[in-house]
Amino acid sequence: MTTRRSGILLHITSLPSAFGIGDLGCEAYTFADFLEASRQSIWQVLPLNPSAMIYGNSPYSSCSVFAGNPLFISPEQLVEEGWLPPDALENRPAFREDRVEYQPAAEHKHRLLRAAFENFRDSGLGSHEFDRFCIENGSWLDSFALFTSLKEESRGVAWNEWPPELRDREEGALAHWRLRLADRILQEKFYQYLFFRQWFALKKYCNEKGIQIIGDMPIYTSYDSADVWSHPDLFKLDGEKKPCFVAGVPPDYFSDTGQLWGNPVYDWDRLRETRYAWWVKRIEHNARLFDMIRLDHFRGFVQYWEIPHGEKTAVNGQWVPVPVRDFFDTLLRRFAFLPIIAEDLGIITSDVREVMAAYDFPGMKLLQFAFGEDLPVNAYAPHNHTPHGIVYTGTHDNNTTRGWFSRELGEREKERFFNYIGKVVSEEDVHWEMVRLAMRSVAHTAIIPMQDVLGLGEAARMNLPSVTYGNWEWRLTSGQMTEDQAVRLGEMSALYGRA
Repeated sequence: MTTRRSGILLHITSLPSAFGIGDLGCEAYTFADFLEASRQSIWQVLPLNPSAMIYGNSPYSSCSVFAGNPLFISPEQLVEEGWLPPDALENRPAFREDRVEYQPAAEHKHRLLRAAFENFRDSGLGSHEFDRFCIENGSWLDSFALFTSLKEESRGVAWNEWPPELRDREEGALAHWRLRLADRILQEKFYQYLFFRQWFALKKYCNEKGIQIIGDMPIYTSYDSADVWSHPDLFKLDGEKKPCFVAGVPPDYFSDTGQLWGNPVYDWDRLRETRYAWWVKRIEHNARLFDMIRLDHFRGFVQYWEIPHGEKTAVNGQWVPVPVRDFFDTLLRRFAFLPIIAEDLGIITSDVREVMAAYDFPGMKLLQFAFGEDLPVNAYAPHNHTPHGIVYTGTHDNNTTRGWFSRELGEREKERFFNYIGKVVSEEDVHWEMVRLAMRSVAHTAIIPMQDVLGLGEAARMNLPSVTYGNWEWRLTSGQMTEDQAVRLGEMSALYGRA
């Protein structure tokens, strides 16, 4: 983190592909080549875990914090590796190139993945490597595969509504269903094997080009997940395994009623008794997947907003302290280095800053937040940045720079922005001025969303937090990355010592 460098934020779903959603196939390698050609050394992605249409396809709401998303598996690579015959990719549906079509993409991919599994099961191809994968990942894989199989068997019913013997994980009932659903369980494990096989091949390709990958780790888990079902004692649940409290944030200048996320909150006393074994395993898992890990909602590791289950808003909650020093000290006894980036956006208190400083965790600076009335003292303004940090033009939760400029920036803010950069610029050119501001910052690391490299408008926004559906759909089309863009970005990176 002490070397000046820069990179691009682009999620896997946003890559081009012929199968309705970005995947780990040839276009992922093409994007890595673009990073190399534009002299970038970082690729930042969002969580790789399975998403669900019931949760608006958000990568931050998943049935597992350990598993990978089977929709990211490349069918073309399955053909190359012999899992599918070449004609399996013929007669595929016609998908949109510019947006993810989750439902038809999932239906088509699952047909292909099922065919690949049947070929694996019948041929035994790669069985030794598969067996080794299952052994190495058994601490989460066994429960995940059983959980997803039971979810399908129960037609999607939440696990707390399963028969009590399954809800409470009675060993006799689990053994019965492991036998009954053996083929389905094996299939789920095979999908995970394929995902991680393809992911680590891509990561190796990137690392060999000098490109590091920053991953994103949500602090909380979804209630209806293999994680909560497998470890109910680590969460504040009642006797029927329902949440006693849920997570969120209190009212602030963004919302009079706060944000009610609904995730079950951790029982940090119980976690401390286990010496944070589940978290140690989770950090270890993500440290293998990524070179750096962005911890989402870092404030929640110091103190979290706890809301009684059943409340309609986040107003009636309370702050609950976390044994943060004991937690991170425990991690440091397990890991020589914690490759952590703290997501510290929003209202951050002094105790959070003290923890970040104590463990040398870099925070985030967003340029879109810099041009208010407090510009001279605004922490997001480039002249107030510090070297140990990461500067972004925006993130997946923000508008694109062009959309921000044209739809969100008032006239007085525009005037301050023009005064700051020393000239008046048009909507067509504003993205390069913001990229230049990020590159010029003293912050060691600069990350640019791909939409801002391309100068795309609001339609290319990845996520609008207040909207449940229609997010996470933007996709890069194969013709949008050009040599001219790579040259311009590379020259700017070199000029400011980031190449």
